[in-house]
Amino acid sequence: MRSDRHVSDDRASMVSMETGASAGTPGPTELVLGLRRLSFAYQDLIEIPYDVILEQRDTLEVLDLSYNLLEESPALLGELEKLATLILDCNNYNSHVKFPYLPSITTMCINKNRISNLPIFVEEVRRKFPNIRILSMMNNEAAPSYFNGGSLTQYIDYRQYVISQIPTLEVLDDTEVQRAERLQAKKTYRRHGVRGASMRRKEFRH
Repeated sequence: MRSDRHVSDDRASMVSMETGASAGTPGPTELVLGLRRLSFAYQDLIEIPYDVILEQRDTLEVLDLSYNLLEESPALLGELEKLATLILDCNNYNSHVKFPYLPSITTMCINKNRISNLPIFVEEVRRKFPNIRILSMMNNEAAPSYFNGGSLTQYIDYRQYVISQIPTLEVLDDTEVQRAERLQAKKTYRRHGVRGASMRRKEFRH
């Protein structure tokens, strides 16, 4: 029996509700509206359960879809106009994932997926999440670090590229973006110009 078309008791217990309503604990088949947080983590999902998620379109701020088997582009999440935090850790998303336009998003975690082409992915994030402040994409091929055998030089280049392309970022992975780092990132890619930046971006392509 598929687990992505119903809300189980365990799943209901992971949902944080801030509705101001005074009511008892809902049963497993009772739909609760007005949720700000919703988690579908560790459900082995291969499809996003839009039927449940979109019922919370007027209030949902945090959506956790981590530790599943998802790879489809989350297009219908564009209906969640208040969504601020999207957690997609440990799925099967690749560099060509297409996000909906969501100016409400300020935080996205997409650690440990299958992102290998940094320029393509970063451009998608920059265009679709214009107000993003926190991005975490550790343990992806496109994000070299000590997690996946990347060198210090590769790690620095990776951070400078992402920071230069997404000027709204305040935190990248687990590290705050410092003013000096932001200035250096801008200087690096301005100095190299279009041709130089293109050549450097090839280092991230596979």
